[in-house]
Amino acid sequence: MSYDLIIRDGLFFDGSGAPGQRRDIGIKDGRIAAVSATPLETSGAEVIEAAGRWVMPGFLDTHTHYDAELLVAPALKESVRHGVTTVTVGSCSISMILSEPEDCSDLFTRVESVPRAQVLPLLQKRKTWSTPRDYVDFLERHPLGPNVTSFLGHSDLRVKVLGLARAVDPNVHPTEEEMRRMEAILEEGLDAGLLGLSTMTLPWDKLDGDRFRSRSLPSTYASWKEYRRLNRILRRRGRIHQGAPNVVTKVNALLFLFASCGLFLRKPLKTTLITLMDPKADRWLHRVVGKLAHFANKVFDADFRWQALPTPFEVYADGIDLVIFEEFGAGQMALHLTEEIARNALFQDEAYRRKFRRDYEKRWSPRVWHRDFHDARIVGCPDAALVGQTFGQVADARGIHPVDAFLDLVVAHGRLLRWHTVIANDRPEAVKRIMQEPAILVSFADSGAHIRNMAYYSFPLRFLKLVRDAEREGRPLMPIEKAVWRVTGELADWFGVDAGHLRLGDRADVVVVNPEALDARLEAYHEAPMEELDGLMRMVNRSDGAVDAVLISGRVAFRDGRFAPDFGHARGYGQFLPAGAEVPPEARGKLEQAA
Repeated sequence: MSYDLIIRDGLFFDGSGAPGQRRDIGIKDGRIAAVSATPLETSGAEVIEAAGRWVMPGFLDTHTHYDAELLVAPALKESVRHGVTTVTVGSCSISMILSEPEDCSDLFTRVESVPRAQVLPLLQKRKTWSTPRDYVDFLERHPLGPNVTSFLGHSDLRVKVLGLARAVDPNVHPTEEEMRRMEAILEEGLDAGLLGLSTMTLPWDKLDGDRFRSRSLPSTYASWKEYRRLNRILRRRGRIHQGAPNVVTKVNALLFLFASCGLFLRKPLKTTLITLMDPKADRWLHRVVGKLAHFANKVFDADFRWQALPTPFEVYADGIDLVIFEEFGAGQMALHLTEEIARNALFQDEAYRRKFRRDYEKRWSPRVWHRDFHDARIVGCPDAALVGQTFGQVADARGIHPVDAFLDLVVAHGRLLRWHTVIANDRPEAVKRIMQEPAILVSFADSGAHIRNMAYYSFPLRFLKLVRDAEREGRPLMPIEKAVWRVTGELADWFGVDAGHLRLGDRADVVVVNPEALDARLEAYHEAPMEELDGLMRMVNRSDGAVDAVLISGRVAFRDGRFAPDFGHARGYGQFLPAGAEVPPEARGKLEQAA
């Protein structure tokens, strides 16, 4: 047989968890045509030399907020350069499928920290659909870079049926007719191939815009009765409920866990929540909830997965623009204001400062942020003498409260004051424990969101580095082949999409990794312009040395640090992947065993 492309002499992992073997891979017409222990004839074929490299399925990023960027920059290069060949949009109740452009923008921009000034005009110009089928048709015509899967967002659904005003009114409950319409639209979305429903119950995710600014997302106003009715459809169809519990109080996570349980009387509800991590504010949390999920899966017939990152959860902020301030009243008051003059007037008000200090000092109140300005370091400031100091150190030197030091500097420098802290996953041993939990999905990169606050685009490579480093230290975390499975085959099989494997006949979504470059470069801080969004600067990862090549549908999208000239402009690379792919019995058994 002649081949279009051959990957020669790499250590080949097929995504099933089987050990790697040195193989030649032959690709023909976008599919895996040969996996050979003997050299393949290369005549007429493009050849990628992979000696000393790992060859594996393209990674899946199953929690992104690329919904807006996808419309104007469908190459999604920041993910693809790190080996991601399939992304999931429509997360956290915020899809851009049903609602009008302004409603979609107001749902998305403040929560995901992407400027409304760029997103709203983009949606007004590009959004021509208002049904799930039309959205899928658009994706199928669009020059996608990676493959795309999507959830239907619950907030998007509520706004479509109730209107934005009623959807964020705590006194409004859907009528029976409205509830049936929501159910019908969800069924339509599942028929069109959407993964399921994404929801949000965290009240400090707020609307943008002027009409209902600072109201919580519509999904947070839904009753559990509404959730049960929509879950009934997901359970019957074998589709997924992707949710976000109230991570401040954490109590309603138990409701999600119980809803997932089949109790051997009904089908389990496939449920995945954000997020299992080791927060500085609650050091015991990850030890309990991970085991609880595994126990429910085994004993009560649940199908529940926490999403978890294999990296420190570090964030950057410009002034006070950071979502963690939404978790208490003083922070919400500040973020409600859009003009710097109004914010500065608030920050200088002594009554406001007293309120901020009280919120900051409530050590036993529910929280995500550790609320310690001694653990928040200035990394950029017009006053260069402050760079490298924590706000606590500045406060100590000035003899004032840390809150006052922070607010003084925000008033003086505004968004030019850039600072950094780590919210969670700062203890390597705790991260390793989390990554070994059976009931997790390696996910929650939030790619495409929080463009100035966080960047986890390279999380699959960071995971492989974590596992390889542990092996080299003589304290193995898991075999490399299992690590590969966790970011490829496990995700694809659990989500029920045609990805994550490299069997004969499979679509050739492939990444070639240089294991010797899984080093500190993966952790470095970088910024780059978003050229299609007026040159907005965003945080990115740069680990080009770790990825030699990325193939999508058998076409070379990225190689030797460069993208193909037509990537993101021509069709034939990524495609919309509908849910419902047949999971082979052996893969299904492996998922059940893992959970």
